[in-house]
Amino acid sequence: QVQLVESGGGLVQAGGSLRLSCAASGSIFSSNVMGWYRQAPGKQRELVASTNSGAMTNSADSVKGRFTISRDNAKNTVYLQMNSLKPEDTTVYYCNIRPIGRRPGVPINGYWGQGTQVTVSS
Repeated sequence: QVQLVESGGGLVQAGGSLRLSCAASGSIFSSNVMGWYRQAPGKQRELVASTNSGAMTNSADSVKGRFTISRDNAKNTVYLQMNSLKPEDTTVYYCNIRPIGRRPGVPINGYWGQGTQVTVSS
């Protein structure tokens, strides 16, 4: 089992910044992908950005140039720096960790954090 604890959400004005953090603990697999997803009410959960244990990153077109994902492997922590926030970025953000390749006993989509609310006022 892997536990994920998120922090850093909150209320910010449009154009402002927030930094989300997600610390993983437990039986962490060495080759992994850590990422941030978001889910608005009535919509599917979507990828915001991800980074693998080799520090390669991927991000959604809607956040390119505004959001930056990074990780500290020594701390098993992933960060999401969000700049130039827009009201449409308002939703719950979820941290995820999944192994690269299948692992016995590990859910195919990995593990999820409890979610952190980000609210951007106009």
